[in-house]
Order: sequence, then C-alpha cells, then structure tokens
Amino acid sequence: MLKAVDFFSGAGGMTCGLRQAHIKVLGGIDIESQFGKSYEASNPGSKFLERDISKYQPYQLQSDLGLDINDDELVLVGCSPCQYWSSINTNRHNGSYTKNLLEDFHRFVDYFNPGYVVVENVPGFRKKPGNYVLLNFLDFLTTRGYSFHEDVVNVMDYGVPQSRKRYHLIATRMSTEAPYPVRRTREGLTVRNFIGRFNFLKSGETDQSDHLHTAARLTPLNLKRIQSTSHNGGNRLEWANEEELQLNCFKGKDHIFRDVYARMYWDRQAPTITTRFNSISNGRFGHPEQDRGLSLREGATLQTFPLDYIFLGNQASIAKQIGNAVPPNFAKHIGLALTNHHNAWRNLKQEQEHLTY
Repeated sequence: MLKAVDFFSGAGGMTCGLRQAHIKVLGGIDIESQFGKSYEASNPGSKFLERDISKYQPYQLQSDLGLDINDDELVLVGCSPCQYWSSINTNRHNGSYTKNLLEDFHRFVDYFNPGYVVVENVPGFRKKPGNYVLLNFLDFLTTRGYSFHEDVVNVMDYGVPQSRKRYHLIATRMSTEAPYPVRRTREGLTVRNFIGRFNFLKSGETDQSDHLHTAARLTPLNLKRIQSTSHNGGNRLEWANEEELQLNCFKGKDHIFRDVYARMYWDRQAPTITTRFNSISNGRFGHPEQDRGLSLREGATLQTFPLDYIFLGNQASIAKQIGNAVPPNFAKHIGLALTNHHNAWRNLKQEQEHLTY
C-alpha cells in the first residue's frame, strides 16, 4: 500500500484526495498551527507536524513518522505556497519567502529517495523565465533515475467545478513511464449542481444546521450594490452610472476588473476560489441569486471538500485554508494515477519473479 507525506499541507486538501484514492497519508507538514487543527480533525490517523521546512531536517522527519530510506511505496508530495509565482500576486517582496521552498523539499527527496514524487503549484511556477529552482529539481530527478511527467492543467478536467489552472509533476523511479491522472468529462461541473442545494442565507447569517454555511456580513452600501446586480452573472457595470454605488477607483474604468462585485453564473463553472472568495469585492464571488457573497461551506464545496470536512478558526482563517487548498478531487485523480501505476508495477514484478523459478 502506498503511503505519503504531504509537505506544505495546509488544512489537508491534498491529503483528503490521496486518502480517497486509498493512499495512507502518514502526515502533513506546515508552518501554520491553525491549519493543523483543521487537518487533524478531518484526517484521523494522519499526523500534523507544525514545522518550518527551511529549518526542518530529513532525519527529524524520519524519526517523527518512522520513515524508511529507499522505500518503493513512499510518496513525497510538495505543494508549496505559491505567492511569488502567482500571476495575481501584487507584491513580490511579501511573497519572496515562497520562491525557493522547492529547494527545501528537494533536500527530503534527495535523502529519502522515495518511489514517487508529486509537485503541485501555480502555472507561473513552470512558465516563469529563469526559474532555476524548478530546472535544478528536474535535472536532479533525471540524474537520480526518475521518470516524470509535468504539465499545466485545468482542474475542471478532474472533477472540480471551477476554472483553476495548476502546474503538476509526478515522478517515479519504478519505471520509465511516469503516472498521469486520467482526464474526465466536464459535464455537470456547474455552480448549481454543487451549491444549489444549500439553505437560503442573508448577509451575515449562519445556517444553524451547518455552522460553516455562514456568509460574511456586507456593509449597507455593499448590500445595495449586490441588490442592484442582476441575478445569474450580473456585474458592477449595471450600477456604474449610479453616483452612490459607483466606486471612485472604477470611475471611467469600466474595462478593468469587471468581475469584482459580480455574481456567479448558475450553469457555468465557478471562477478560481481564492483565499478571499467570501468577499464580493475580491472577484466574481456574489451568490448567483441571493444578496450575499459565497458562504464558507459553498467555497469548500466548490473546492470539492466533503460536506463533513471540518475547518476550525475564524472566518478569515477558514477562507484562507479553503482557498489555498489543492482541490481534493484533483488530488484524488493524482492519487489514483499513483495507485494504478504502482499496482501495475508490482504485478509486473511478481510475474517476472515467477518466471525466474
């Protein structure tokens, strides 16, 4: 049975998906203690390690989780924070600490020599000119005898109802052909099919049957703005000529940031769920017909977290945990690719051993 360690685990999106693919996730590593509370509450049996990866040593991880070196069944997963490489990052200085986290992950791959390696990040991680960190890592994998497949994909092809492009890499030293997640149909991946069932909420309300189904309170002016935005895809241009509602920063600039203060469409995929998805001023995050932004539960559902997944913390922290996460459905497809590959390799090995007798 494959077993994994989830580096930069956050609240556990990757862990959740790998577990759904029947991979035993031994633990997750992250520097944020608040994320660990959600991680362990929702992933029993997987240990959360609050560690600064830049200071953490491979031999310490070996002791903490009882890992073996050269384990064919070990998967090391690195989904590092991506502020530096993100196209929407407006402050490279604030995100600069995330630039070289792959180098820290590299140390652990070098030490453990696992059967499989997975890396997931924003598309800019691959496309950024001069990204020597990734190039060095790919050279290292080749030198160590790993085969790998890397690509930029849209998670819509893996059961996630949102337009969200991601870079991913899967490497193995078990064969010359690396695993690759199988794409599925996009049919049925609509906002309506995923969040249309939730109870009606007003701005600032919480559903008593599900505390995570809670909507941030809108200011009186923002409530007027969403009420003036037509259902099912309306945007701020509808009230651009109303002096009370129009924002000074958008006067005479109808061509920019048209999605802010906009509503989602019922029968399309959602936009990328970000760490501020519960705020209508940060994107097309208005509910398709109710006068509010998305609830925390709705955001988690569009990220494909199970309905019983537990998130702990205040609203801002939970929104960050959800928006930063690898969508579990995408992670599950990666996990299935790993398990299918490993089972095929193991069967082939057994056949070859049988022929030698």
